[in-house]
Amino acid sequence: MKVVAIDGPAGSGKSTVARELAKRLGLDYLDTGAMYRAVAFAALRNGVDPADADLVARLARDISIDLREDGTVVVDGADATIEIRGPEVTRAVSIVAANSAVREELRVRQREWAAAHRGGVIEGRDIGTVVFPDADLKVYLDARPEIRASRRSQEVTELSYETVAADLARRDALDQGRSDSPLRIAPDALVVDTSEMSVNEIVHLLLEKLG
Repeated sequence: MKVVAIDGPAGSGKSTVARELAKRLGLDYLDTGAMYRAVAFAALRNGVDPADADLVARLARDISIDLREDGTVVVDGADATIEIRGPEVTRAVSIVAANSAVREELRVRQREWAAAHRGGVIEGRDIGTVVFPDADLKVYLDARPEIRASRRSQEVTELSYETVAADLARRDALDQGRSDSPLRIAPDALVVDTSEMSVNEIVHLLLEKLG
């Protein structure tokens, strides 16, 4: 089982790089952030306060999350692909991700996914540090804050650059400050600043590291 763990903050290029690397390696790709967004989406859809730890944890254990190869995300039978990337879910997801019971449940699902797919390129915020500490390659992608905000603002066109930049700074603080599995660089991770690199350059570097 070959596992490549890619961690990093929002806007660092994780998803784009992970998808392309998976394609080159002939492995499947898992966006663990989409799983946390799916839980946040389900909470909002069911009128559950994302800060209600017990209710959200119960929801995380009970819901069905189907992450399909084409990028479609189905939550309890509903196509949530667009909604999970919307501003409402984006603002709620860090609160949900700080819930230890939710993290415990999703870690189990992530490991089950890897076992069923015989490995994969898996991206998130605690993949190399907690979920797969024995991954074949651990990567931490980062970029300058203004670059990350610019990239994300192009994806979330309904929000201004200033709003996106403020949301990213807030999310960074929450992700790095939470007590359970905070965003950290694994000691043996390859750290890559993607600010001035193309996707092909980054993927080529990772392929070289994998040998």
